[in-house]
Amino acid sequence: MSERAARKETANVVWSGSWVAQRLGVELVGNGKPDGDRELRDLLGLALRRNPKRAHLLVSNVLGKHVPQKPSVVYGVGFELGRRVRELLGDAEGRRAVVLGYAETATGLGHAVADGLGVAPYLHSTRRPVEGVERAGGFEESHSHATSHLLLPEDPNLLAGECGPADADTDAYADAPLVLVDDEFSTGNTVLNTIRALHERYPRSRYVVVALVDMRSPADHGRLTEFAAEIGARVDLVARSSGTVTLPEGVLEKGQALVTAHEGAGPAGSRAAVEQGRRPCTRVDLQWPVGVPDGGRHGFTPAHRAALEPVLPAMAARIAASLGGARRVLILGFEELMYAPLRLGAALEDHTDAEVRYSTTTRSPVLAVDDPGYAIRSRLVFPAHDNPADGPGDRYAYNVAGAGFDAVVVTVDSTADTPELHAPDGLLAQLAAHTDHVLLAVVPSYVPSYVPSGLPSYVSERQEPPMLPEPLRGPAFSSYAPDEVGWLLQDLSDTELEAPTEEREEAIQSGGAHYAESLPVEYQPSAQYQSLFKAALDLSAARVARAVGTVTETVLAERGARPVLVSLARAGTPVGVLMRRWARHRHGLDLPHYAVSIVRGRGIDANALRWLAAHHDPADVVFVDGWTGKGAITRELSAALDGFGGFNSEIAVLADPGGCVRTYGTREDFLIPSACLNSTVSGLISRTVLRSDLVGPDDFHGAKFYRELADTDVSGHFLDTVADHFDEVVDAVDAETKELLAADRAPTWEGWAAVERISEEYGIHDVNLVKPGVGETTRVLLRRVPWKILAKRGAGADLEHIRLLAEQRGVPVEEVDELPYTCVGLIHPKYTRGATGADGRAVESK
Repeated sequence: MSERAARKETANVVWSGSWVAQRLGVELVGNGKPDGDRELRDLLGLALRRNPKRAHLLVSNVLGKHVPQKPSVVYGVGFELGRRVRELLGDAEGRRAVVLGYAETATGLGHAVADGLGVAPYLHSTRRPVEGVERAGGFEESHSHATSHLLLPEDPNLLAGECGPADADTDAYADAPLVLVDDEFSTGNTVLNTIRALHERYPRSRYVVVALVDMRSPADHGRLTEFAAEIGARVDLVARSSGTVTLPEGVLEKGQALVTAHEGAGPAGSRAAVEQGRRPCTRVDLQWPVGVPDGGRHGFTPAHRAALEPVLPAMAARIAASLGGARRVLILGFEELMYAPLRLGAALEDHTDAEVRYSTTTRSPVLAVDDPGYAIRSRLVFPAHDNPADGPGDRYAYNVAGAGFDAVVVTVDSTADTPELHAPDGLLAQLAAHTDHVLLAVVPSYVPSYVPSGLPSYVSERQEPPMLPEPLRGPAFSSYAPDEVGWLLQDLSDTELEAPTEEREEAIQSGGAHYAESLPVEYQPSAQYQSLFKAALDLSAARVARAVGTVTETVLAERGARPVLVSLARAGTPVGVLMRRWARHRHGLDLPHYAVSIVRGRGIDANALRWLAAHHDPADVVFVDGWTGKGAITRELSAALDGFGGFNSEIAVLADPGGCVRTYGTREDFLIPSACLNSTVSGLISRTVLRSDLVGPDDFHGAKFYRELADTDVSGHFLDTVADHFDEVVDAVDAETKELLAADRAPTWEGWAAVERISEEYGIHDVNLVKPGVGETTRVLLRRVPWKILAKRGAGADLEHIRLLAEQRGVPVEEVDELPYTCVGLIHPKYTRGATGADGRAVESK
């Protein structure tokens, strides 16, 4: 019989509280009803903890905290309690109720109770202070290891009992009942402390206390009635089960002695040894809906609930698609983040034949004893990974090690997606020692946005920006794999946007149109040019790989171990994909990567920034581009971000020949093969489009997916060829990164100075028509009407494709000395319709 099967069998015949009961004399006594004792024992087990206030711990089998349980069971228990509260209050009062849950254990239970009530807004207490968020109250939990609870609602009226649906009369919601939810009701001290503190600030006439178990002693039963009379309010209690705990004399001292004797004895209570070199975790992009909070820390309204419900199946399907052949799956939540993983787990049960269980990590230290009569069979110990206000410390996951899970889906909020989570002794590494497949799903930490005083956050007068769509991904949009990049763009594939190059040039230079309002006809390379591209790729792939490694290592060293890569579409996107591949190949990191549009003279896509800020910490965003020319986009980005707090405007590029940025792979101007082609080396995606009749104020910028060019697509070939050289360049990358990190990398802007000089020297008088560098020169030849090409004397293979394109377009190549770039492309400065030659003369259209 397997270990898992043996445990399942013993669980059916041995009560998980018998080990403690036999050694300490602790007993659970039911409520006197038939089978009351059995019902209580089915619901609860016992464990021990090092706590000077209470030695024993009631371990719930249906809470989803310490004991993995079916998520549908955990959610169903809370939901049913909410239905019972609605029956107690009646429909009218139930619609007015506000629900408050307790951190950390009951945050998910309280949220499920609110769902059962149907339209109740929900708030849970928290031990995580949030900068800039004003406290609406707080209280102490007398028996807990971490006592202080904060109340941080986004809506200051939530706890005042003056809230309701958007179309409701606010006065009708005055004095709304407050429903308080905890996992157990024992002495009643925590609830009484809460009600007393809140009643002083927000007095009301009715409270309802909800708990999984009512475990008050006979002496405590009268306290609730006395307290209600004291404050002049009605206080009811709703519990799933009831009973008492009998504690013999000296139980606290005996319990502490047992803990001391067993701590560290055996693997069940120790920090797990982590096998080095295990494969990295798989990051699952949930595509969590914009504007929906991660939980109830700042309040969760009926409107939030309505936005979450319809997208849960799609998020569960994304998890299911990443599980492979796993047959036993654990959804592991994170401390106060209980509701989001619980709902995802319940939805996952409908999307997989695998056995799904749910539990969460916790701050609470509990003794683990590998005995079927003890509720905590094993524990994993790992450092805190959310930068807690009370400082670093150990955190725990119980009954996960040795439980036979084929896959564990770790669900955290973005605040907790830190280097500590991914560290060699972190939670992910600890889990990897006990399961074959670790997945990571990150829910964006909700950031409150405040409203005028007195206006609830879900009243209709508040004008929220409309919800933005989720990123486009391949294969529906682009030929890249879906995990390589998410495009924060709208799909304009069915819109006719292409115009002849000469017509576009005339419109752009005359001021009649902006270059981003149309697209050039996609250049179709000849067989000779395709051969040249392949030869150039073979020649420069190792050089590109080295630059990719260097820029990625620099970013990881200076911007933290969990950057969010945001490439500037489209030239930056292949580089972003390669940086992501390097981080995964070298460090096992699964970095998020998105592509956004930035348009010279128009700025960056503001809605894309809004989406990023809703899903990630803006401080983690690293903008990525292919190369710098004269630095126009660098300046554009810096100016565009002035109105967006938290984002760092510094760009990381593969090559910086213009001396425009601090973070780069090289400052040499060399051939990057992805510059040789257009969409066929960039996932079959066009350049981005910004036109007022196509892109509204609440839309992403647009782009086209050229599916019809799939036969000539070399996007994957380019990426794979470069990535194949990663291992051979590691030593060179390490040396270059070390040198760069110690060097003065301040931008010199020498490229801009050279462009200004060339503009005047050649009588152009417009820096926008001077395109320096191999990449920009290639663009001139592929998309614009070129005048001439300036080539650095003696430049070799890097310019072979330039010379071929120039020959095809009838453009002269002029070799010059003292050029800071390998080449410079000059756009025709005196363009007229039909001009084809270098002299600018108009000719009749054929």
